[in-house]
Amino acid sequence: MTKNERRTFLLDFEKPLWELEARINQIRELAEENNVDVSEQIAQLESRADNLRQEIFSTLNPSQRLQLARHPRRPSTLDYIQSIADEWFELHGDRGGYDDPALVGGVARLGGRPVVIMGHQKGRDTKDNVARNFGMAAPGGYRKGLRLMEHANQFGMPIITFIDTPGAWAGVEAEKLGQGEAIAYNLRQMFRFDVPIICTVIGEGGSGGALGIGVGDRLLMLEHAVYTVATPEACAAILWKDAKKSPQAAVALKITSGDLKELGIVDEVVVEPSGGAHAKPLETASHLKQTLLRNLEELFTMSGQQRKELRYQKFRKIGVFLDK
Repeated sequence: MTKNERRTFLLDFEKPLWELEARINQIRELAEENNVDVSEQIAQLESRADNLRQEIFSTLNPSQRLQLARHPRRPSTLDYIQSIADEWFELHGDRGGYDDPALVGGVARLGGRPVVIMGHQKGRDTKDNVARNFGMAAPGGYRKGLRLMEHANQFGMPIITFIDTPGAWAGVEAEKLGQGEAIAYNLRQMFRFDVPIICTVIGEGGSGGALGIGVGDRLLMLEHAVYTVATPEACAAILWKDAKKSPQAAVALKITSGDLKELGIVDEVVVEPSGGAHAKPLETASHLKQTLLRNLEELFTMSGQQRKELRYQKFRKIGVFLDK
């Protein structure tokens, strides 16, 4: 990414860090042009930048984490697949006449083991986002996903899903094509599969659109991802009739990885490099791959029946609360 491109996609809380890094680069360039040794000063400024980066990204509020989860340069499903898979062959179509570009999937090798990987796919720019419906899958997308999962179960391949959607497509046409039925059928069938299933929230996990490929033995979540029953904007519009109160809704909804880990919904948080996944995508992918391989090894020590029971008990516990 060029300097100008990075500046275009800067979030408000990233600007002080960007300005400091730009200053460091400017000093370095001037020193090289004039053949001056400023290595000590550069080291001091880089240390300040590291401290500032750590300070910013360790104190993010839920609204800021939501901004990071929606960052246009945040790695997508296809980015992670290309980074972590030894081989990858995309499969298309729901066998009903439709191939939804908002949900991609196929067969791959992960650590030498055959797997089926799928996930929501957002676009990189406006044109691509429109083509992929901003990662909001239609009924045909969930039916394509189910077809791939059935293939995985038949041939004993683990299922890896990546969740990154504001929600399922809510258009009238989606309802005509059976959006609710497609998601509900996926939920039921995923509880029945014998093979290991690992689901990872890599960006924005929203509503039933996320759940449609989100039933697994393990639910992982990247540190700056979010997972919620409804977007904070929708929640604020419903509760307070004012979408501008979305920051307040984001806090109340407990959308962050830390909150969801504490509530027992997320099994493990995958730590992102300082600066977020969009700043160091390859390092993030490496952390994710290691975590997936470790969890797969643990799940393969169980029988299919044990994994199904684990899945069942995991989701039975969600929503339990104590009334004080």
